[in-house]
Amino acid sequence: MRSARPDLTAAVWRKSTYSDGGGGDCLELADNIPGTVPVRDSKNPTGTTLLLGTSAWTAFLDGIRTSAH
Repeated sequence: MRSARPDLTAAVWRKSTYSDGGGGDCLELADNIPGTVPVRDSKNPTGTTLLLGTSAWTAFLDGIRTSAH
């Protein structure tokens, strides 16, 4: 059974610090939604939003940190 999609109307979106500073390739995320981290493309804010569990988001960030060294 799928769980209900969280209400994202209160999401506070922010751009990734690693996104293109020229306004092009920008990843946005909202970190104020309990239990999930919504991620979207800033060029298409009404498009698809990827919903990651907080543990999956943490694992993703850990993977990036590990591969950057």
